[in-house]
Parts: sequence; structure tokens; C-alpha cells
Amino acid sequence: MSESIHAHAVMELMIENGGSFTQQSLLELLQQQFGMDARFHTCKAQDKTAAEIIEFLEARGKFIASDAGFNTSSDKICSHSH
Repeated sequence: MSESIHAHAVMELMIENGGSFTQQSLLELLQQQFGMDARFHTCKAQDKTAAEIIEFLEARGKFIASDAGFNTSSDKICSHSH
């Protein structure tokens, strides 16, 4: 099994790629960047799929709505270490 990826990496990838995302476009980006079988974690959640981490981040208010979907910003990333 590959190493779990922290959700901060998901948000940082969104910022690096700029623009707005839909759940589907973000899912495709995560699968492209980290692989189809990648697993994700946070300080509160473990062993999440790409789709599950997107839902988790959305539920936690980590995304900012835009006309074309959503994005995020660096101030939405908590400052504690991975």
C-alpha cells in the first residue's frame, strides 16, 4: 500500500493549479496526480479515497464557492503539522 497523503496536499495542489473546480474535475486531478488508488488522511480522518477526502474537505468549509464551482485559499489550510 502506498503512503497516505495529507489533505493539505490536496488543498495545496488546488492552489497551485488555480481556477475553480467541480467535484469531478478535482477528483480527476487527484487521480492524475496521486494515482487511482491513493488514500488520504487528516488529523481527524484516515484511509479516505479521493472522493471521500473531497467530501470531507467540503463539509469542513475548506472550499470557497465561485461561479464555476469552488476553489480554496492558503488561509483555509490549518497550520498544524502533518
